[in-house]
Amino acid sequence: MENHVVQDMMGLMASKIASIADTIADAEVESFLQELLCAKRIYVLGAGRSGLVAKAFAMRLMHLGLHSYVVGETVTPAMGEGDVLVVFSGSGKTKTVAELAETAKDIGGRVCLITSNSDSRIGKIADCTVEIESHRDEVKDESAEFEVRQMMGQHKSFAPLGTIFETTSMIFADAIVSRLMEITETNVEDLKCRHANIE
Repeated sequence: MENHVVQDMMGLMASKIASIADTIADAEVESFLQELLCAKRIYVLGAGRSGLVAKAFAMRLMHLGLHSYVVGETVTPAMGEGDVLVVFSGSGKTKTVAELAETAKDIGGRVCLITSNSDSRIGKIADCTVEIESHRDEVKDESAEFEVRQMMGQHKSFAPLGTIFETTSMIFADAIVSRLMEITETNVEDLKCRHANIE
């Protein structure tokens, strides 16, 4: 068995994410930060692994003292005007997510999209979009296609499906939180006091 294959893969992913970071537009980041700072409440949404990134982002926003909620959770209140919905969607067109984003717009909320496809169903209605390059393979049935490529030893990308988008989105979200900490002059002790203590 080859040594350091996993470690090498981690290095390759880190290098790819660093190069993606260089392509993210400053204006898009600034617009996103302003949306978050001006929001009455922040709602997050995503499907699958992107949904897990969204949940982690909501947790960090709560640690900052912001009013953040995960769409679909039992304790999430009704959304209204002045509220912002942050959508994590690589394709920008996942049906269930797009429908919820459209509903948010209809009730007067603002929509921020973190995506690799700004020219998409959600992108067309978003008030703010941050485009993150993705190496998601364009295939009709991603899971079946991936398994076939694995069996045949063909690797179109070094990370399956939307891995790079989701991993980059997670790091982007954490970097946004770090920037918000600077802007709001929040220190680590402030975050600690809001950390869960009944786990």
